Amino acid sequence: MAAPARPPGDREPHMQETRPYRRPARGQARSTRRSAPRERRPINWRRRLKLGGVLVAGLLVIGVVLLWQRAAAFNDAVSTAPAMSMRLFGPFSPERVNVLLLGYSDESREGAYLSDSINVISIDKATDTTSIIAIPRDLWVEGIEEVPQNMKINEAFRIGYYADGLTYAAELSAKTVSHVTGLEIHGWISLDFEGFQAMVDAIGGITLENPTAFDYAWHPDHFASGYFPHTFEQGHLELDGEEALSYARTRYTSAPEEASDFARLVRQQRVIGAIRSKVSGVTSISHGLAIADALPGHAHTSLSVIDLGSLAARLGSQARVELKEGEILEATTTTTGQYALVVIGRSEPTDYAPLHEYVAARLAAVRPAGG
Repeated sequence: MAAPARPPGDREPHMQETRPYRRPARGQARSTRRSAPRERRPINWRRRLKLGGVLVAGLLVIGVVLLWQRAAAFNDAVSTAPAMSMRLFGPFSPERVNVLLLGYSDESREGAYLSDSINVISIDKATDTTSIIAIPRDLWVEGIEEVPQNMKINEAFRIGYYADGLTYAAELSAKTVSHVTGLEIHGWISLDFEGFQAMVDAIGGITLENPTAFDYAWHPDHFASGYFPHTFEQGHLELDGEEALSYARTRYTSAPEEASDFARLVRQQRVIGAIRSKVSGVTSISHGLAIADALPGHAHTSLSVIDLGSLAARLGSQARVELKEGEILEATTTTTGQYALVVIGRSEPTDYAPLHEYVAARLAAVRPAGG
């Protein structure tokens, strides 16, 4: 059947022309997206600061944990006390703390296990003062039950060592020092010569002022013949570990005033002060870690790592207490012909009361810096 005819004037409906979709090119699409304005969120500074604080706190915690692991390992290597012990500066500790420092040589050197240096660090918490008492190694000792044959005070370490090792050596030395000075010894630190050298080298050496130039020798025959192959100049000295040990120990010198045991004690205290100055300040942590790495196998102590840190923090300016010959001590000769020092004013050989009173009076006279 034929389609009906379209009326005249009736136009065919307009059909919109369509084209296939084409994806815009990459550059065109990017320009299209950029052309559209985009709303920016305000920066949340509080959130960022809080996140930064959390990160810093986390790093600090990790650092403290790592430092404590190093400290605990050091404590296990050198101390007889638990790492968390606070015997010296805890809540129930004494008002005055006395710590014995002992320097000695092992069997690789002459005078094995004799105390070459004997010093007491005495800290008065009430006045916040620190004193160092130098004990002459020739001080004659009688009245110690463990040593009925009597001895010079530096022999206590050797007798204790051969009786029962390093711990007993230091304990017998502490008992002996307490006996002659009247001070209760609350802890001790012993260090051999190799450890001393390693400690000084670990902190990059020390500097000190030497008031008197002198030549020195190590062999008594050289001293007797006047041959002194080594020299310490007057003034500013920069010393490595071996040189610092020589400066502290030598007694065969060209200058008579530097040849006495008392002169050696003064030089030893000068070296201790130089070490203290070097490890204080902003480099204290790095130097402390270097020392901790150098001392195991050479140092031994009854103090925990916490007490050692507290002790080091209090070694500021120190007053020096000297047991002077002619003032409280006098020279004598023992029955075997040994040179020795004995207490002036004693009523009998075992009477150390005058020395007790002398030490107590000197410590009581120490005043705070600027006081």
